[in-house]
Amino acid sequence: MRPTHLATAIALVVASLSFNAAAQSAPSAQDIAELKAQVAALQAQIESLEERTNAQSEVNVAQAKTNEALDDVASLKKLVNDTKLSGRMYYDLTNIDDSSKGVKTDKSGFAFDIKRFYLGVDHTFNDKWSMNLTTDFQYSSAIASTEVYLKKAYVQYKYSDAFVVRAGATDLPWVPFAEGAYGMRYVENTLVDRLKFGTSADWGVHASGKLAGGALEYAAAALNGNGYKNPSRSKGLDFEGRLSYAPTDQIMVGAGVYSGTLGKEKQTVNALHTANRVDFLAAYVSGNTRFGVEYFQANNWNNVLTAASDKASGWSLWGSVGLTNGGITLFGRYDQTDLSKSLDPSLQDTYYNLGVEFPITKGVKLATVYKHTDQKNQALTKDLVTDELGVWGEFRF
Repeated sequence: MRPTHLATAIALVVASLSFNAAAQSAPSAQDIAELKAQVAALQAQIESLEERTNAQSEVNVAQAKTNEALDDVASLKKLVNDTKLSGRMYYDLTNIDDSSKGVKTDKSGFAFDIKRFYLGVDHTFNDKWSMNLTTDFQYSSAIASTEVYLKKAYVQYKYSDAFVVRAGATDLPWVPFAEGAYGMRYVENTLVDRLKFGTSADWGVHASGKLAGGALEYAAAALNGNGYKNPSRSKGLDFEGRLSYAPTDQIMVGAGVYSGTLGKEKQTVNALHTANRVDFLAAYVSGNTRFGVEYFQANNWNNVLTAASDKASGWSLWGSVGLTNGGITLFGRYDQTDLSKSLDPSLQDTYYNLGVEFPITKGVKLATVYKHTDQKNQALTKDLVTDELGVWGEFRF
């Protein structure tokens, strides 16, 4: 019963008692005055109790709102703590001298390019489940356009360090592994990626893990086969795998395989060949000092739908050494590739670069680099020469 109702009831009771008393004997004026005073005092007490009760109700409501706000803050704090934002940009300002059969092409000249800009979001649900979304943006004067893709979009389940499964688009087993050993991805793609005999990410189901205390690592993926830029359907899935071993913290060796139709076989299009690739890598990495070699051999990589078959193979040798304690590094690389061993045996690609890297601050570095690419055959039906000089940079957070 609310206090106001209680006061009314008490007043009625008092009035009833007064009436009964009056029926028995007529009260005096003093008795009536005393009775009124008692009723007034009782009414004041009831009103005071009602005010305290209302005030307590307001306090309870305010406390409930405060608790709700604190819960919202806690939820927001957990979301922020469990979510990480990252970014990486590769850019350059260079001058290119590009010619085909001795005649300069429109690729020649000065330009500022954003080769890659990755913006990633990682969210951890618990110690087993997480997800990632990474965009891939580029502006290149070579293609005279801006492009935006999803580089990664996957859900991950981590049973342990020995077994991790990802579903969606994510890193493939080989190219990112080679990039990690090379260490100069912002200057140039690694051998297989540069010549388009492989790519860095694709859509599919991916499994990886580390064994023997992290020294032995494996990675395997069942893929669409057409790369992360084109998640189209194909008649079957491709396969890529890698096994690597690091006997020490500085030395690593690895071998990889790929087999499939590169997403080109459809229900109405039959593949005439299966594309295959084998990869090998050995590297020494200790701070800014890096030495390594990568080798690949590919069969029918560009001939999945053609009657003719073909082979290609190539190797890449790279090295870098720190010149100062501040991180200034001298680096260089040399690639040699036979692009078409069966159809055009004399067609070769030669690439080399030489540069000096300057760390500016944490997450920011620049490099002055000279690059040379020479792709030609003996008959000179193909004769492409490119020289490039400029500044390359990486920004990451």
